[in-house]
Amino acid sequence: MKTLVLKKSEARSPVNKFADTVKAYIALTKPRVIELLLVATIPAMLQAERGEVNFGLIILTLIGGWMGAASANTFNMVADYDIDQKMRRTRRRPLAKDSVSVKNATIFAWVLMIISFLWLWLLAHSLLASLFILLTIWFYIFVYTKWLKRRTWQNVIWGGAAGCMPVIVGWAVITDNNGGALSAGWTSWAQAVILFMVIFFWTPPHTWALGMRYREDYEAAGVPMMPVVKPPLEVTRQILWYTWATVITSLLLVPAAGWIYAAIALVSGLWFVIMAHRLHQGVKNGTPVKPMQLFFLSNNYLSILFVALSVDAVLGWQTIGGLLGL
Repeated sequence: MKTLVLKKSEARSPVNKFADTVKAYIALTKPRVIELLLVATIPAMLQAERGEVNFGLIILTLIGGWMGAASANTFNMVADYDIDQKMRRTRRRPLAKDSVSVKNATIFAWVLMIISFLWLWLLAHSLLASLFILLTIWFYIFVYTKWLKRRTWQNVIWGGAAGCMPVIVGWAVITDNNGGALSAGWTSWAQAVILFMVIFFWTPPHTWALGMRYREDYEAAGVPMMPVVKPPLEVTRQILWYTWATVITSLLLVPAAGWIYAAIALVSGLWFVIMAHRLHQGVKNGTPVKPMQLFFLSNNYLSILFVALSVDAVLGWQTIGGLLGL
C-alpha cells in the first residue's frame, strides 16, 4: 500500500507541478504583506494630486512597487531561512519546506529588484521613486533583517520604517510627473511625512500584538521580540503609547483633508485606542486577553483610515485647512 501511495504522489502531472512551483514563488513575495503597499500607495498618490485621478500612473506605480516589495520579502525569506524552520508560524514557507532552493529564491529576488527599479524609472518616469525602492530593500534586509531583528527588541520600531516607504514612493512618482515639484503649502512633502509616520507608529502595536500570540515561536528561534524579552504589562503599555501616537499623527493630516477623512480618522482612531486600552487593562488585571483581536483590528484601522483618505482626495472638496483659512 505504501509503495502504491508513493507512486501515486509521484505521478503528478507536469501542469500540477508547474502550478505548485508558481504558488511557491508567489508565497516568497508574502502577498498579504504586500497588501500594505496597496493600502498606502494609492491614497498617497491621490492626496498628492487632490481632486485628480491618474489611473495609468497609479497602476504603473503599484506594479513597480509590488515588484520592489516582492523582492524585499523574498530576500527576507532567504535571510531568515534558518529561523523560519524553527517557528510554527513560518515553517510552511517555501524555503523552509524546500519548495524553492535558496539559490533560485535569491536569483528571483534580484530579478524583481532590477525590474522594479527600471519599471518605476522608465515607465512611471520617476528616478526618485526607483531610488527609494532600492533604499527600502537595502534597509529592510541589511538594517532590519540582518542587524536589528536578531539583536534588539527595538527591531520592529526602527525596522518598520521600510514598511512606511510605499507612501514616499507614491508621492515621489506624483512629484516627478509634475515637473519635480508640487505646489506649496499642504500639498507638499509634509503630508507624505505624516503618512509615513502614521505607518511608523502603527507598526509596533500591530506587530507586538502578533508577537504576544506567537511568543514561544520567537523565543525558540532566538528572536528578541519585545513580548519575549519584556513582561506582558510593559508590552501592552508600549502598545498603548504607540497606538496613541498613531492616532494623534493621523489627525495632523486633517487640515490637508476634508470632513470625510477628519470624521473617519477620529472615529476609527478612538476605536483603536479603546481596544489597546482594553488589552492593557486586561493584562494589568490578570484576566485572559486575546492580543490577536488587536492585531486584526490594527489592520482594519489602517485600511479604513487610508480608504477614507482616498475617497476624500478623489472628491477633492475644500479642505479643513482651507475652511479655517490656513
